[in-house]
Amino acid sequence: MSRAEIRVVDGWRSRLPQSVRPYVEAAPLAAFFLGISSSFPYALIGATLTTRLAQDGISKSAVTAFALTFLAYNFKFLWAPIVDNVKLPVIGRFGQRRSWLWVISLLVVLAVSFLGVADPNQALLTVAIAAITLGICGATLDIIIDAYRIELLEPYQLGTGSGMSQYGWRIGAATTGAVALIIASRFGWSIAYISCAIFALPAILVGVFMGEPKRHIEPVATKGLLHALIEYFSPLVEFIRRQGAWLVLSFVLIHKIGDTLANLTLRLLFDDLGFSNEEIAFYDVGFGFVAFLVGIFVGGIMYVRMGLKHSVLVSLILMAVSNFSFAALAFVGHTNIGMAAAVGFENFASGIGGVTVVAYLSALCNLRFTATQYALLSALASIAGRFLTGTTAGGLIESMGYVNYYLLTTFLAFPGVLLFWYMIRSGLADVSLGGAAREE
Repeated sequence: MSRAEIRVVDGWRSRLPQSVRPYVEAAPLAAFFLGISSSFPYALIGATLTTRLAQDGISKSAVTAFALTFLAYNFKFLWAPIVDNVKLPVIGRFGQRRSWLWVISLLVVLAVSFLGVADPNQALLTVAIAAITLGICGATLDIIIDAYRIELLEPYQLGTGSGMSQYGWRIGAATTGAVALIIASRFGWSIAYISCAIFALPAILVGVFMGEPKRHIEPVATKGLLHALIEYFSPLVEFIRRQGAWLVLSFVLIHKIGDTLANLTLRLLFDDLGFSNEEIAFYDVGFGFVAFLVGIFVGGIMYVRMGLKHSVLVSLILMAVSNFSFAALAFVGHTNIGMAAAVGFENFASGIGGVTVVAYLSALCNLRFTATQYALLSALASIAGRFLTGTTAGGLIESMGYVNYYLLTTFLAFPGVLLFWYMIRSGLADVSLGGAAREE
């Protein structure tokens, strides 16, 4: 971009309100489009697949067992060092981050098509294999997108960039869910899934127009197997050497248990309460999307005015309480107003957490190991909840009912709140931060 073009862009931005300008900078906008592509594989093996299986008459235990396909997202840190350190042949000349971004995006498209053509009524095992394949590809796409985003954003942009990433993630997930439901009702699930593969395009284009992140630190060349093993474990060793690292990891592990247990079973609740596809699309996808956007906006304001630590604490409390709203909906039964209230509150709280908690996890990363450390932290954030959902959620719902189940998820959310409060009081929330939170 020439100096004249830069002046034109700066002049256009200067006419916007002060509160809006950070959101139209190039890096946060790129984070928005990366978020769109990051979300759609997750949406297709999450709520969308749950609805598809439920409508095909698959048992609740089998449906909730599909939550185990998300475990690829929880174990992605195991192969994240490959993304950090291995240079791809031929295409690698375009840069470490961009080359991986483009290759994995293509693999995601192929995996989505595989899941689309698999028929649950004919071969449920094939559907499971396809879902696992998409989970692995989607998790790997998350690894590279998160690393690209963190390295692209300057430290002062972490809050804004996290918010924009969550805007993109939610728009991508909501649009994917709505498009899949609408197309499926007219042309079938196979066409619906294959059509949604277009959501890989935004990430590909970001790589084209934004180039390789300037804050990316090139990997150290390994010499022999021993050196390679040392480099493989370096991200974890660097993190656990920090003061209070084990307490931070414990917080990351438990803070989303209640939230994950609740969210991965919501479509079962809606189906059993008799909500139609159109009602789910309007209230859960549409109305929930608007509430999430409002939450992200409020979260951005909280981040600026309250600071990172206290905005995280408030968001954790709101996300814990939001689970109670689904217990109330289950008690009341089929009511559109009740669904709107429950979905609205939960998405509003999640939107705030999407800004504050993601910014906190990003700030914990060392730029030398961005992909691996963020993959580890984001994986730990939901592994316990997903494992419990896949192994016990269906049985718990059948044995104790939806009301008691969502009351249990509310209770399970509060240990994370108390632990983070202690981290603030002890100062560990500050000393554990990594290089991504500091100016170069």
